[in-house]
Amino acid sequence: MSDTLKTQKTIERLQNRIAPIEMSSDDFRAAGHGLIDAIADFLTSLPERPVGPGETPAEVRRVLGNPPLPEEGTSPHQLLEETANLMFEHSLYNGHPRFWGYITSSAAPIGALADLLSSAVNPNVGGWLLSPMASEIEALTINWIAELIGFPSDCGGLLVSGGNVANSVGFLVARRMKLGEDVRTKEMMGLNGRQPIVYCSRETHTWIEKAADQFGIGTNAIRWIATNEKPQIDSDALRMQIDKDKADGYAPFLVVGTGGSTAVGAVDDLPELGEICRQNELWFHIDGAYGGFAATLPEGPSELKDLSKADSIAIDPHKWMYSALEAGCILVRAPEALIDTFSYHPTYYKFDEAIEEAPINFYEYGPQNSRGFRALKVWLGMRQVGRQGHFRMIAEDIQLADHLYGIVDQHPELEAFTQNLSITTFRYVPRNLIGDQMQTEEYLNKLNEELLAELQNSGKAFISNALIGEKYLLRSCIVNFCTSLEDVRA
Repeated sequence: MSDTLKTQKTIERLQNRIAPIEMSSDDFRAAGHGLIDAIADFLTSLPERPVGPGETPAEVRRVLGNPPLPEEGTSPHQLLEETANLMFEHSLYNGHPRFWGYITSSAAPIGALADLLSSAVNPNVGGWLLSPMASEIEALTINWIAELIGFPSDCGGLLVSGGNVANSVGFLVARRMKLGEDVRTKEMMGLNGRQPIVYCSRETHTWIEKAADQFGIGTNAIRWIATNEKPQIDSDALRMQIDKDKADGYAPFLVVGTGGSTAVGAVDDLPELGEICRQNELWFHIDGAYGGFAATLPEGPSELKDLSKADSIAIDPHKWMYSALEAGCILVRAPEALIDTFSYHPTYYKFDEAIEEAPINFYEYGPQNSRGFRALKVWLGMRQVGRQGHFRMIAEDIQLADHLYGIVDQHPELEAFTQNLSITTFRYVPRNLIGDQMQTEEYLNKLNEELLAELQNSGKAFISNALIGEKYLLRSCIVNFCTSLEDVRA
């Protein structure tokens, strides 16, 4: 074939281009309707299914197979049907009424439809020009989340993947605002050799170690403050450590308070921590990824009532706002602090020109430039249930956890330990145990560890574990609008 003919055929193909990945509107409707029907049937069937498949990695891999990359394509309808079956039959269902393992909520159905709509429009919520409506919806969603938990609604913030990133953004803002602008250009050289110091308790989520490691502070700079019996960070021990570090020539800059610990749902004395930070001119960050949503709940813990005093707070809509993964959120009292921390202006970003009113460009507020439209599912969920609907679901989760504690406490072979927010911890203790104290505790730890593994594999219910002191406990965390009293009793 001559080069001229090749060129002519190429021109004809490009003039009437149909890419292999395209779908006609009729094909899209047919495939979409089929998938929606399958998802609706799946959601309806969840209570009758086991919570998880109880399969080994090898078993799941055998089902999937290990074929080579295909040379030719397959019809979308067939692919969606096959893939839906794989997901429906070989997944752990956090939307199951008896999933109480981790702080991942059952997901609101409207969120699935929101993600479909978001993917169809596909806005890049990094620059306003690339996502005008999506950017405005995200900004409004951030204001609503702040209002819901009692944080100033004129704050700054953005939606991120989850708690690790949300807390890390708060960490970076604290580093910039308390250690100075030089940390952006000279790393730690701008600190005149003074080691920055961070304060938190052992109940703090492991994000703090990742942040200290990744952002130039080092994990040795974390001061792990002792906790009291609740377990909350010991305020007196914190004050003493700050004073000692200042006297020793260190540079304290950040205190992290926990608003609902992962293990037992403990809440630090946040008003007291805020006062300590104010007196010492430290940044006060709250990890409220889980418990922050109960801050303005009438029956919520009193320690959560003063979130508004924090400089920043991390909170996860995919926890107690029942959004589908991924949906984390960072709120910062002063919006300009985010811009001072993250904003750069390369020549190829021309998002502000020819716009009379200053837009919000979220690439200036966090680590991502290209960003998906996470806010849509959160915004629609908030609109569907409103403030009162949200409070009702959280309150009911707490009531169910409290009821579980009561049942456990009355059971002759179960020992109740803690109940905070919607987390209950307990263990199985057979009657008439024989042996000394150390032998008994070692036996109970091993017994409850094996019991947890058997329960998780059974598919009857899914819980996790907590460690209090040297005691291995079973842990139930209810952030699940599908759970009922019948499920808890079972």
